[in-house]
Amino acid sequence: MRPAFYALEGGGWRDYVTLLHPPYTAWHLSYVVVGGCLAPTVAWGRLGLTVLAFFLALGIGAHALDELGGRPLGTAIPRSMLIALSLLSVTGACAIGVAVALAFSLWILVAVAIGAFLVPAYNLELFGGRFHTDPWFGVAWGGFPVLTGYLACAGDLRAEAVLLAAWATLLSLAQRRLSTQVRRARRQVVAVRGEVELAGGGREAVTRDTFCAAPEAALRLLAAATVLAAMALVAFRL
Repeated sequence: MRPAFYALEGGGWRDYVTLLHPPYTAWHLSYVVVGGCLAPTVAWGRLGLTVLAFFLALGIGAHALDELGGRPLGTAIPRSMLIALSLLSVTGACAIGVAVALAFSLWILVAVAIGAFLVPAYNLELFGGRFHTDPWFGVAWGGFPVLTGYLACAGDLRAEAVLLAAWATLLSLAQRRLSTQVRRARRQVVAVRGEVELAGGGREAVTRDTFCAAPEAALRLLAAATVLAAMALVAFRL
């Protein structure tokens, strides 16, 4: 069984596509867009740079660091390449953030510092894994992108941005709960034996697919719904 429903057949360029966790990366980049579109005025240039910074830091950097720890996706990407990808992408994201901060609002430097801390702290499980928890996942990959997107456009934070960040945090926690079950079934469970007895007397076999089908369908739908929400807000603000 593949290590993730979006994982391609291993080898070559396919490993790099799998490393991006495409549906999840698109999902979390959508939070940045939603946050920016909530601002009183949407600065499309700064919002675009913020999305690019998150793609570098999260889509590439965080996922490369995650793959360093035990190869959860089973890729054959060399360790040296994973380290280079993480360093270059996070550095590039920070450089974009600093440039935007100097040109617009120094408050963005706070977001840059927080992001530069969260990527290694969460994905390398630093400080004894204190930041590698479900609540921190929700805040780091849900609430934080929303607030940063809003800040990049508005230059400050208001109550509506905080409420939207709470929405994204809760949605990311739902993602975490669903994906945890799926990851365990796909990556740790070797065999499943048993059956379910129905009220009418019928029986259904229990397999690994039993544990994956519903959560993965929900994850696909939630990812698509979040991306569509971001697209709708962009169309509304244009």
